[in-house]
Amino acid sequence: MTSSTGLRPAEGLLAQLTMLRAETDGAVVHLRLNRPDKRNALNGTLVRELQTAFANLPAAARVAVISGEGAHFCAGLDLSEVTEQSVAEGIFHSRQWHAAFDAIQFGPVPVIAVLHGAVVGGGLELAATAHLRVAEAGTFYGLPEGQRGIFVGGSGSARIPRLIGVARMTDMMLTGRVYDAAEGQAAGLSHYRVDDGAGLAKGLELARKVAANAPLSNYAITQALPRIAEMAPAEGLFVESLMSAIAQGDEAAKQRVRDFLGKRAGKVGKAS
Repeated sequence: MTSSTGLRPAEGLLAQLTMLRAETDGAVVHLRLNRPDKRNALNGTLVRELQTAFANLPAAARVAVISGEGAHFCAGLDLSEVTEQSVAEGIFHSRQWHAAFDAIQFGPVPVIAVLHGAVVGGGLELAATAHLRVAEAGTFYGLPEGQRGIFVGGSGSARIPRLIGVARMTDMMLTGRVYDAAEGQAAGLSHYRVDDGAGLAKGLELARKVAANAPLSNYAITQALPRIAEMAPAEGLFVESLMSAIAQGDEAAKQRVRDFLGKRAGKVGKAS
């Protein structure tokens, strides 16, 4: 059955997931964290299902949207799973998260996170894997690891400083400082801020726009761009040349340039 958003329940392997609710609309895949009674806290099963979902997206998928069921996007790590872990078990646990979150950021399609309510701890680490983030007005961000006697383990130390800087992340972890939606937007945690209840519609609007791009161009943006940013300038610019040539050589890109030159494509502007 198709919902008012145009989404319908996914089929195949995605339909078998228990803690993720998967829906599709042509090129768009929507994955909703589905543990509302636990504020969508991330346990081992949910993390594994995220990795499974991104390794098994439908062939037609061109963009993915992640959101959360209930009142919150994700309140972080399910602490009940880690209270008695040994050091070795803690390392393995963290590396499982790293593998799953790498599958999101460096998976086959761009990812848009729709945020509302709590985006805390591991929830913020998950949000940071997305390429675009839409935050509703009631969103709030926190990294309470310092108060819990633990440290980020889901790639937050690598991803979050690239969004807000080491100094802001240090403050959040040491003092428990919480950012509201406006502060998070100003700091760089979100790209778009919308009214409460409007997040998914905005996320799907962006997803459909992104899905209309040439797939190879989207892949270059999500795969090459973050890696080039990590390189020394000379090496990065050489990789840029290679990626630019590869993208331009794609037949889909050539047709889009022909359409632009033939005035069959819109120009850049506020209405584009």
